[in-house]
Amino acid sequence: MLDRDALREEVRRSLLGSPPTLPPKLFYDHRGAQLFEEITRLPEYYLTRTETTILEASLPAIARRAGPGIHVVEFGSGSGEKTERLLEALEAPRSYVPVDVAEEQLEEVARRLDRAFPEVRIIPVAADYTRPLRLPVAEGRRLLFFPGSTIGNFEPEEAVAFLRRAGRSLGQGAALLAGVDLVKPKAVLEAAYDDADGVTASFNRNALEHLNRIAGTDFRPEAFAHRARWNADASRVEMHLVAEEEQSVTIPPPARSGTPADPPGPDADAWRLELARGDHIVTEHSYKYTPEGWRALAGRAGWSFCEGWTDARSWFAVDYLEWRGTTDDDD
Repeated sequence: MLDRDALREEVRRSLLGSPPTLPPKLFYDHRGAQLFEEITRLPEYYLTRTETTILEASLPAIARRAGPGIHVVEFGSGSGEKTERLLEALEAPRSYVPVDVAEEQLEEVARRLDRAFPEVRIIPVAADYTRPLRLPVAEGRRLLFFPGSTIGNFEPEEAVAFLRRAGRSLGQGAALLAGVDLVKPKAVLEAAYDDADGVTASFNRNALEHLNRIAGTDFRPEAFAHRARWNADASRVEMHLVAEEEQSVTIPPPARSGTPADPPGPDADAWRLELARGDHIVTEHSYKYTPEGWRALAGRAGWSFCEGWTDARSWFAVDYLEWRGTTDDDD
């Protein structure tokens, strides 16, 4: 689960930046998880259906690569629908470890997959996978399933460090099955992150609702507009919350002993974020890669490309990589 004291410190640091930012993990409380599932079904949001089509066509080859008796680990397991297809295709998988911060959805998915695959040990872990964690996986080969182009939510150098930590955690002989969103026309990208029905806008503002609840802040989400823009120079979609009026937001200090935050008050350690009309908070950068750029990044982290698949338009890629390790000790 989210460490609330650590999150408050992370939020305080990120909001001190210029521009202020928030970590994307705040999207995924129970309501956020529901909204994201709604987003995946929107006509503008090509990512999920394109990746699912690629996976369905490539699963026999993936199963051959993985071999029998593998342990499957998934960071950011979400609804588990793609995972169900993967477990069906693999030969006698031994266990499945979904890791997610959305605890209610995680428990629901674990129960469903436990019923569907009684021969597979299902071990849900409620945790922030962007931080170091110990995986409850027995000896044997491990496959990290990382779909949805979630790797694009990391800054490139952070992605290298994350993939390196994951490889070291999974150990020798580990494999990575990753979904990666590719560069494509601006109009397609911006529509995917700013749909006509406003679901993504609700998803974006819900991050502030989540933060208010778990960290004791007093944002007024309804006073922010959603904005998504393609930055071609940086090769990323940038998602913002834009203040529609002046606001003064209280960021309480870490609570004692991990207890819930006290209500905002005249605490000397509390900090205030002053926002003028038009000021914006960055809530997500979603990087889009070329196949060569993504594979070079993964290679720097110690992963070796083995095989990859894409759709007819080359909008999305699913790659199978193996851990070779790295001599770079930087994390």
